[in-house]
Amino acid sequence: MGLAKKVRILLIERGMTQVKLAAKLGITPATLNDKLVRDNLSERDLVKIADALDCDFEACFVLRDTGKRI
Repeated sequence: MGLAKKVRILLIERGMTQVKLAAKLGITPATLNDKLVRDNLSERDLVKIADALDCDFEACFVLRDTGKRI
């Protein structure tokens, strides 16, 4: 599942529209929509989105042989 789809799920969970999220992020709704359509979200974008939606964003690598998270 792409990160843009996860953002859309979070929006539903929080009862928030893309327009309201864009306003919280200080960007235009068109810019947010473009990032979501292209699934072109930087880690910085995702951290800001998480903060605006009152959640945490965790990015990590997981070693397949040991399950160790880095």
